[in-house]
Amino acid sequence: MTILCIETSTSVCSAAICKDGVLSKQCINYEGSNHARLLPLYIDELLAFAREQNLSIDAVALSEGPGSYTGLRIGCSTAKGLCYGLNVPLIPVPTLSVLCEAAKQKLYTVHHTPYTLIPMIDARRMEVYTAINGETQAIVVENEQSILPPSLLGEGRGEAVYYFGDGAEKCQHVFTRSNWHCLPAIVPEAKYVGLLADKGEQKSVSGEQIAYYEPFYLKEFVAAQSHVKGLR
Repeated sequence: MTILCIETSTSVCSAAICKDGVLSKQCINYEGSNHARLLPLYIDELLAFAREQNLSIDAVALSEGPGSYTGLRIGCSTAKGLCYGLNVPLIPVPTLSVLCEAAKQKLYTVHHTPYTLIPMIDARRMEVYTAINGETQAIVVENEQSILPPSLLGEGRGEAVYYFGDGAEKCQHVFTRSNWHCLPAIVPEAKYVGLLADKGEQKSVSGEQIAYYEPFYLKEFVAAQSHVKGLR
């Protein structure tokens, strides 16, 4: 199956084409705040690549959140338009799973003992979006026990705990246990969206259901007060 993949949940914007779970081509930008401008350009480039390679798009996969409200809206609206234009289903993939897949790829060749993965997406101040025992939550981080119960902290058993994502760095000063490690430069990427979508574990959305699909925001969007005169 050939899947066109979109990831816009954080400051990193990426899109990719994956065939049978293997990356064919990816476009990515790490500079932030350019999603609305760059994503259409990436899609054009990838669709041109698909035509050159005689690839027929079978589905569009989307990193569904949680994450940046604006980024998720841009990715979702683009994905829905593509699904209608190409007449293919939409496959939403949890963003925290995408982030964990990126971490697994980095740890694959260097770590062979048991470890726990803690994905963290910045939710402002000391709050992060994370997944505990398969449940996605927004948590205010005060220490390690804000994230895991004492029985799962792993220190007594010598197990490593790795935390990562754009919400991880701000937590380093409150995580003091020796077996807790921050993995740098782990970001969700479209190629991992494609890998997870191809496994067939995610429910697809098709037909009229696509019109009613919304990203997984987790928290309601709260608009900040404008500083522009006349818009307050």
